[in-house]
Amino acid sequence: MEKTQAAGKSGLAETDRRKVAEVLSQVLADTYTLYVKTQNFHWNVTGHSFFGLHKALEDQYEQLAEASDAIAERIRAVSYPVTATLAGFQRLARVKEDSPAEPNEMVKSLIAGHEVTVASMRAAFKTAESVDDQGTLDLLGDRIREHEKTMWMLRSYLA
Repeated sequence: MEKTQAAGKSGLAETDRRKVAEVLSQVLADTYTLYVKTQNFHWNVTGHSFFGLHKALEDQYEQLAEASDAIAERIRAVSYPVTATLAGFQRLARVKEDSPAEPNEMVKSLIAGHEVTVASMRAAFKTAESVDDQGTLDLLGDRIREHEKTMWMLRSYLA
């Protein structure tokens, strides 16, 4: 009964909330995997660009941690539980883990991870748009812009 009352206040039908929760779970898995990947590279970067890249990656993984929290909270806001286990994230994530040792290869790998995450977000955006879920649309629009900015910065590093 509680779930039905909460749904009535949100204005989204049960089937629509389920669709949104499913696509956001994919986005969360990709975001969290990208967070771990970025933190791994932060810890393991070496070479002449160490200081700048080490700091940039720290800023990025901290931002991804905040983003993961916001996405998980949106899933809860549409009245669904959050998949919050490493096994669950590994099952859902399209972002691939790897451990290149050379800084430029790390950056290329991170760009690829951001591209995959943005693709998941764009698919989720279409779902949220189809059910008129403005809260999810706002969240995803903000996240897409942040990933696009990060990709620009990473590509600039390689230039």
